[in-house]
Parts: sequence; C-alpha cells; structure tokens
Amino acid sequence: MAPHEYRAQVRWDGSTGVGYRDYPRAHSAFLPPATDGLDLSADPHFRGDADLPNPEQLLVLAASSCQLLSFLAVAARAEVDVVAYADDVTGEMPQDVTPVRITRIVLRPVVTVTGTVSDEDVVRLLHEAHDQCYIANSLTTDVVLEPLVRRA
Repeated sequence: MAPHEYRAQVRWDGSTGVGYRDYPRAHSAFLPPATDGLDLSADPHFRGDADLPNPEQLLVLAASSCQLLSFLAVAARAEVDVVAYADDVTGEMPQDVTPVRITRIVLRPVVTVTGTVSDEDVVRLLHEAHDQCYIANSLTTDVVLEPLVRRA
C-alpha cells in the first residue's frame, strides 16, 4: 500500500547580502493543489513581521486542527452530537533548551454537545482522538490536552 504524501512549497526573493539584520523574512507558502498562497514570516523575536503568521504558529495550528478533525470523526462514530468546538492552543519554546524547539503544545478544546452523553464520555472520546491524531503522533513535542465540555 502506497503511503500518503503531502506537498508544500515555499518561495522567497531578496538578498542576504544586506546582512543578518536587514534581509527580508517574508515568504510565501503554497499547498498544492490549492492555488492560493499564504504569506508568512519569521517570529518577531527572530526579526520577522508580526503581522504575518510564522512557522512556529503553523506547527501549533496543525496540532490543534488535527485534534479537531480526529475528535469529530471519533464523536460521529460514537453517535455523539457535537455542535461546536473551539481551541485556544499554545506552543512553548523555551530559550534555555538546546536545540531550540517547541517543547510543549497545550490544546484547550471547548466542546459543546447535545443529548445525554456524559461529560466523562466526551473527555474519553477527546483522549481517544488525541491518541489517533497523526500530527501529535508525528511530534516529539509533548502535546497536552486540557478539555472543557459544555452543553448546548
């Protein structure tokens, strides 16, 4: 069976000849076959443009998005009616760790459900989805789940 393959492209124009402090960090990313690109930059701590997303944010976003999609699939199979899902996720990159890396991602999903399903069952399904999340399983970073269940 052939593996799934995921493509991305990045493009940058400029000159590093102007020195470390002055070369542009802005670049574009493309996710074929989608035709629209996404403008990115470095984190402002690394001389990037604060108005543009950066790769560290994309990593954190990928973990959150994967958890969402995995949970919706698990909930649907369990016949749990999820009517809303929101996550205020954070990634932590300590300055005193070598090599520099994101060491922890904290997912804080707020899940709104209807019906008679218990909060404990929803939390169990969230953890089941977490165990199935491709992104979390691909990272060496700690990905922590701090869920909250609400009723519609």
